[in-house]
Amino acid sequence: MDLRVAAYAVVTDDDDRVLLARWTEGRRVAWTMPGGGLEAGEDPEDAVRREVREETGYTVHVKELLGIHSRVIPAGRRVRKSGEPLHTLRIVYRAKISGGKLRFEENGSTDMAGWFSLPALAELQRVKLVDIALRMAEII
Repeated sequence: MDLRVAAYAVVTDDDDRVLLARWTEGRRVAWTMPGGGLEAGEDPEDAVRREVREETGYTVHVKELLGIHSRVIPAGRRVRKSGEPLHTLRIVYRAKISGGKLRFEENGSTDMAGWFSLPALAELQRVKLVDIALRMAEII
């Protein structure tokens, strides 16, 4: 079984909008929390800061650990086929914008980023992690 450890951020603004990134590597294009996989030896807080910057252009201050979500993806349902199941550990933090400006990632796993109100978010094609993370943050 393969293992992927990733760190994600729940970022909101003063208008209670949520920052999301549009993931393009899956079977369908869908919105997700900004974040991604840890590099070898990387601290999860460093990883979430790096990933948010890469995917959205913003620098963030990590505020608190919200939780860890564990999921096993069967081999046949993996985005990148390997013949092995994938165990994903998703570390979710609350973070606050500390600098930068919105921009889109180039040549990565996401192609857009944006701010969404909860009613607008409810209408989006999104991965399950969005709802999981927002429940951890007690936003929904």
